[in-house]
Amino acid sequence: STTASYPTILNAATPGVSDKPSRVTAMAYTELLERVWVVEPLPAWLPTSAHLKRLGQAPKHHLVDPALAARALGMSASSLIAGADDPPMPRDSTFLGALFESLATQTVRVLAQSAGARVSHLRTDGGAHEIDLIVEREDHRVLAIEVKLGASPTGSELRHMNWLERQLPGRLLD
Repeated sequence: STTASYPTILNAATPGVSDKPSRVTAMAYTELLERVWVVEPLPAWLPTSAHLKRLGQAPKHHLVDPALAARALGMSASSLIAGADDPPMPRDSTFLGALFESLATQTVRVLAQSAGARVSHLRTDGGAHEIDLIVEREDHRVLAIEVKLGASPTGSELRHMNWLERQLPGRLLD
């Protein structure tokens, strides 16, 4: 999942190609992939009842099923385990971690939909604060989820959650 801009995605998808598709063409393909449920954007959280400033508005791009990404890159189960032959991944994270975040997003979306809640992500402009998933109920109370592949989160990994708790007194469920 990424909030990467069109030029960033285009350059990553077409390295070394001089005749790249136009933005209009790429957007038409993106719209088609959304209509056939291959790509599902995760909207940015823009709360109406909280006074958070400088929130990013770009959606995160997700494939509907993270297995599609692994298969498209020719990854096998054994190649997903960290090792010397790992391909370089965006944001210096492991590919398995990126797939896990997409799987968690897919699962949370299904569960939230059945509960009448909305799922989005939070990122402030400049990336000072970022939370992977925000689940907002109809009463505007919020569940914040930070997806980590590791067994126990560290204090530094929780700093964004602590920041959000200070911003939303009484509204953060957990």
